[in-house]
Amino acid sequence: MASAYDYSFTTLKGEPYPLAQHQGKPMVVVNTASKCGFTPQYAGLQALTKKFPDLVIIGVPCNDFGKQEPGSADEIGSFCELNYGVSFPMMSKETTKGPDAHPFFRWVAGEAGFFAKPRWNFYKYLINRKGELEDYFISTTSPSAKRFTNALELLFYS
Repeated sequence: MASAYDYSFTTLKGEPYPLAQHQGKPMVVVNTASKCGFTPQYAGLQALTKKFPDLVIIGVPCNDFGKQEPGSADEIGSFCELNYGVSFPMMSKETTKGPDAHPFFRWVAGEAGFFAKPRWNFYKYLINRKGELEDYFISTTSPSAKRFTNALELLFYS
């Protein structure tokens, strides 16, 4: 049975980023975009790094929805850092839907079903300490929403 630890991304700097390096830690993987109505969620995600210092947050830019991530790797990195102070790891742009979707996003859909597939930017996937998909939250769920933070607390205290 596959787990999130079986997947790897590539950083904005072109370096491999295997999720297995975070075994035993709760993770949130988020598909992101710089020119989206939900882009201010970067600030909420960054705030979570202070509230949950051991939480691993991974941003995965995609240009699948409304072409809202047109930038290069350097532009994405600069935008996130300058506008939102993002310090969590940002990956290179990936496809999140269709036959060319990154294997992680295909795995998520296989684990949680059709509605878990990203339908827009800022879908948030909670991965527990065993590398299992614990839950997912759609774009309209803010990182500061009680429902989301309660789910994070369960990841830490269960």
